[in-house]
Amino acid sequence: MSVFIIARNEADRIERTIRAVRELTDDLVVVDSGSTDGTPALVESLGGRVIHNAWPGYGPQKRFAEEQCRHDWLLNVDADEVVTPELAAAIRALFADGTPPRDAYRVGIVEVFPGEGEPHPLAYKLWPVRLYRRSRGRYPLLLVHDRVELQAGVEPGRLRGLIHHFSVRSLGDQIDKLNRYSDQQVIDLEQRDVRLPVWRIFFEFPAAFLKAYFGRRHFARGAYGFLTAMNYAIARHLRVAKYYERRRTLAAAKSKASDGLR
Repeated sequence: MSVFIIARNEADRIERTIRAVRELTDDLVVVDSGSTDGTPALVESLGGRVIHNAWPGYGPQKRFAEEQCRHDWLLNVDADEVVTPELAAAIRALFADGTPPRDAYRVGIVEVFPGEGEPHPLAYKLWPVRLYRRSRGRYPLLLVHDRVELQAGVEPGRLRGLIHHFSVRSLGDQIDKLNRYSDQQVIDLEQRDVRLPVWRIFFEFPAAFLKAYFGRRHFARGAYGFLTAMNYAIARHLRVAKYYERRRTLAAAKSKASDGLR
């Protein structure tokens, strides 16, 4: 089994990510997209294989990383995620008798916010496929949709244990990241020819806040949960706002060009 990670300027948190999975594999691949903080050197000191690839988007970068791996079975973790000992034990047990019975497995991912030693008992869990056979599933070549697409007929199993996701360095850093992400979301919408109705400008923010605060149970984190739910809502609003602005700008340019031909 290979383990792969995509990274850029993650020297402050990638070490614990690598140490949690290092004993699970003889092929640890980190695809770096231009770190300037010493991430590549740190990864190599921990036994990882570093490959540079300029940033093409989430899906393409993970597809590139898949292709660098030596084994068919792949485990993907992000640089801000940590595999728990329980999950590591479940993965070892899965391969103990040879080939696992299924071709893919879902893994529970739960956020750990700053100031928390462990995830809150009511923390919301995502269950994406993270352990899979490359010959039976791949990441799609989409800018922002980094979820494994499995071949027809593949029914994923579910592993015990969790991945702890330390996604928030700070509220300000989170906003910066979400702002950049929303730029790529707008490009992705255009590439897929997805049209968003204008009415979403007015409802996206409150709907997204309610989704995060209640649906994803950020309310359980008290005041900090309220703030992170607000950040989530701002990010969703930015996606719609930037999409609307871009469509408006393109329409104005097209109209001007048409007037010039008259």
